[in-house]
Amino acid sequence: MAKPDSNTRSERAGPPGDGGSRTRKPPDPSAIDTSRRPFVLVWEVTQACDLACDHCRADAQPARDPAELTTEEGKRLLDQARAFGEGQLVVLSGGDPLARPDLIELVEYGTEQGLRMTLTPSGTSSLTPAVIERLADAGIERLALSLDGASAASHDDFRGESGSFAQTIEAAEAAARAGIPLQINTTVCAATAGDLPALRDRVADLGAVLWSVFFLVPVGRGRVLDPVSPERAEELLTWLSTVSEDAPFGVKTTEAPHYRRVAIQRRRDASDAPSEDGIGRRLGIRAGDGFAFVSHTGELYPSGFLPSSAGSVRDGGLVDRYRESDLFESLRDPDAFRGKCGVCEFRHICGGSRSRAYAYTGDPLASDPLCAYVPDGYEGSMPAGWAD
Repeated sequence: MAKPDSNTRSERAGPPGDGGSRTRKPPDPSAIDTSRRPFVLVWEVTQACDLACDHCRADAQPARDPAELTTEEGKRLLDQARAFGEGQLVVLSGGDPLARPDLIELVEYGTEQGLRMTLTPSGTSSLTPAVIERLADAGIERLALSLDGASAASHDDFRGESGSFAQTIEAAEAAARAGIPLQINTTVCAATAGDLPALRDRVADLGAVLWSVFFLVPVGRGRVLDPVSPERAEELLTWLSTVSEDAPFGVKTTEAPHYRRVAIQRRRDASDAPSEDGIGRRLGIRAGDGFAFVSHTGELYPSGFLPSSAGSVRDGGLVDRYRESDLFESLRDPDAFRGKCGVCEFRHICGGSRSRAYAYTGDPLASDPLCAYVPDGYEGSMPAGWAD
């Protein structure tokens, strides 16, 4: 495939504002039964990374783990993903996926199988414009880059690497030239919350199609960071809801499903709540229910932030374990949730972060301590960590 002209949008991309599908229309989100398939399947292809980010879930290390799935095992995993149904969305994550020399081969293979391949690389010197061109040629459908500060000083301090901000901005600009739709991921904690308005402007300036705002779950190196309080989270979610109304990009939250409750309370009409993000991914998903994560060693988790395994996919059991394991089935039953999450009138559209509940209590069905909302008439105990 010929490389696109560096001064024009690639013919692979749709017209500006098309939401970012470059090759085929996404499946209808409302038609997907999350008990049968995930909207999002994340494969952590490696934990190797040159950065030492303060929030790193994976506690990434410079060297690759010899127990990683091999190239052939990875292809078998992608074959399994294809069995979920047409147009399955697969996110290649890390660590830094570019630490794997077979990354392009895996993207090409997944694309050939009809999977919708996306990537979350680290902002390092390995993510060059030439590599981004190769990813575009291989069929990558979205590039998700992390910005945790609106300036080089704040971002690089959080990421633990001088120059990471500049490299991330360069990669975002290269993605635009290659016609790859851009997503920006941002971590919300006490140290970053004040930078969110400036980050909103930066996301718009970069021409991103989606801003994915992740509310810290204390796992990995993220345990040393201070989360925002439930009250501050409520303020930020309300603000994000207002941003979503006129921003030139979509807004979604990760590990803060009560964003949907906040949006509904603001608008008093559930039909006005955000529903999808431009690549066919409905926003109403949470760990184990529309979302699944395969670790670098092949363990199937409901989320990378909920490291309770439903078993290994090396034996070919990805689809059956997602559909039938006790762990995943329990996470898809909001009426089984405990505490105030289990009686909340919004439990079927929100349900709280199962990952955060697990991080604080070891019980993925417990209540989410980040949610400030208390259902009318609830007189039970508050979640562990709720007052932190």
